Amino acid sequence: MRRADRLFEIIQILRRRKLVRARDLAEKLEVSERTIYRDMRDLVSGGVPIEGEAGIGYVLRKGFDLPPLMFDEQEIEALVLGARIVESWADPRLAEAAANVIAKVEAVIPERLREHMAQTALLAPTNHFAEPIRVDLAALREAVRLRRKLRFGYLDGAGNATHRTVRPLGLAFYGPVWLLASWCELREDFRAFRLDRIVDLVHLDDTFHPEPGKTIGDYLRRDGQ
Repeated sequence: MRRADRLFEIIQILRRRKLVRARDLAEKLEVSERTIYRDMRDLVSGGVPIEGEAGIGYVLRKGFDLPPLMFDEQEIEALVLGARIVESWADPRLAEAAANVIAKVEAVIPERLREHMAQTALLAPTNHFAEPIRVDLAALREAVRLRRKLRFGYLDGAGNATHRTVRPLGLAFYGPVWLLASWCELREDFRAFRLDRIVDLVHLDDTFHPEPGKTIGDYLRRDGQ
C-alpha cells in the first residue's frame, strides 16, 4: 500500500471508531507500529485533529472531514463508467482496485454527488464475449511496471508457433482482445502480441532500461497512436 493510501485509510478508520490503538492500525495496514507513530505525527502536523498518544490510542475529533473532491456530474459519470469497464474487462486484482477507487471517492464527495454517483445508469455488463487468455494479466502488468523481460511461445492465426523474448512495454485493450506491446528481440523491432495466443509464458529475472528507439513512446509515435 502506498503511503498516501495508508494515510487516507488511517483517517477513514479513525472516523469509524471512537478509539484506535497503534497496534491495531499496524496489524490492519500490515506495517510496524513505528510506521503508524510516524504517520500520526505527519497527519497532526498536516492539520488533522487527532488526539491521543502512543500506548493509549488515537481519536479523531468530531466534525473533521476530508476536503470534498471537486467533481461535476459528467466527471462523476466518466469515473463510474471507467471503473465499471475495468471491473468488467480487467483481471480480478485490477477490478478490485477499481471498486476501491469508487468507494474512496464516495467517502469524500458531497452527499448530492454521492447520490448521483449511486444512480449513474452507465453500465459495462460482465456477460460479454472476450477471447480467453491463459496468462496472468496482473503478473503481466507487474512485468511492464518493473521492466522485466518475458519469454513465451506465440501462435499466429494459422496456429504456427514461434518463441519470443520481449521487453514488455504496455498493455492495450481492443475488445474483445488484449494486446501486449513489446520490443521483440527475435525481430529486433516492435511487435504487438495477442494475449490469447501466448503460451508457456515465463517471467525472466532479466530487466531492461528504456533506450532511445525502443520505448513505448517510440512505439506509439511509429504507429501513429
